[in-house]
Amino acid sequence: MASIDDFRFESHRLLLELDAATMGMMALVSSRCVSGPEWDAANERQHVAYKCWDAFMNPPLTADSKNTPTPD
Repeated sequence: MASIDDFRFESHRLLLELDAATMGMMALVSSRCVSGPEWDAANERQHVAYKCWDAFMNPPLTADSKNTPTPD
């Protein structure tokens, strides 16, 4: 990340999508629509949104990273 503002912007963008995807699923639950193509699409959207958020918050460590754990 270039700056804390970049981090905050991207974090906010990802959280908005995750929240929208989750709310979409909850709306389907409220309308008792928990199967079928609409549910499958909502489930996939929420799954992808969560994976994107998780990947952003937990990037893989690289060999040149200052966060690389050292062996005990």
